[in-house]
Amino acid sequence: METAYRVRFLIIRFSSIGDIVLTTPVMRCLKEQMPESEIHYLSKPAFKDLLVSNPYIDKVHLLENSLSQSIKNLKSENFDYIIDLHNNLRTFIIKQRMPVLAFSFNKLNLQKWLLVKLGINRLPKIHIVDRYMDCLKHFDIVNDQKGLDYFIPENDKVSIYTLPEPFRKGFIAFVIGAKHNTKQLPIEKIASIINKIDYPVILLGGKEDTLRAEKLLEITKGEVISLCGVYKLNGSASIIEQSKLVITHDTGLMHIASALKKNILSIWGSTVPEFGMDPYLAGDLSEIIEVKSIKCRPCSKLGYQKCPKKHFNCMNLIDEVALKDKIFRIIAS
Repeated sequence: METAYRVRFLIIRFSSIGDIVLTTPVMRCLKEQMPESEIHYLSKPAFKDLLVSNPYIDKVHLLENSLSQSIKNLKSENFDYIIDLHNNLRTFIIKQRMPVLAFSFNKLNLQKWLLVKLGINRLPKIHIVDRYMDCLKHFDIVNDQKGLDYFIPENDKVSIYTLPEPFRKGFIAFVIGAKHNTKQLPIEKIASIINKIDYPVILLGGKEDTLRAEKLLEITKGEVISLCGVYKLNGSASIIEQSKLVITHDTGLMHIASALKKNILSIWGSTVPEFGMDPYLAGDLSEIIEVKSIKCRPCSKLGYQKCPKKHFNCMNLIDEVALKDKIFRIIAS
């Protein structure tokens, strides 16, 4: 008996954690609406664990040091289509060397430049997820509106009973870091917010955030612990999954919290949600926290190490009292 032919797709996205999580509706919708598809994903080795646990991906390919060798390996898979969700020079070379019909993500770089440099907003009011989904229009694949996916392997889940007793009845997960300093609240501001909350707080982040966490523990009161750098990504995701609320900057953990349908208070500084990367279909009580009156926002599409204007008002002027009220409202619900 002949085996039915499977349409083979190569999906490409190289970075970052958040960006890869934002591509998950593409795989799910493609797999569920085109069951005969076989989905391969090309990314960097750093994101292997994030991809191999996704049941909608049939095979993960990792970019090698030699791009030519990677392309040679990919050619042997005989793909029918390439879905390029990264769209940079490297993916251009891959598409040029592989005789496969490709559909590429529109990065809207000109529109972003106009907003950052001239304050002219020509960006469409459409989330990046829907822009990713546009790459599948040719196949009549539509967004199922189920949000993002994140799959935590059973052996990576963190038991609530490993936490101190006060945290077992509920806690807030506070993601304290971000890739760029202008995307994260100053330490003193975070401490002031935590000190207004009479509720257990777990600080989350990577190993690069441990020093900030140590300083926070010195100037905060109440039930506060740090798990920054303690767990790998899946462990931090498990902590988020068990939290009552997630307070976070514009980070990969914010998108993981969205995938886990958590209520999120996302805090924005030098970047803006208009770029299309705000929490996607997160918990119903989620809100964006930002100072809209700052005329120099956005000063960058990615962020800086220091505020170009030296006042950092986009973060310093975040209303702590209003934020505290929102936190209590969500916890009480």
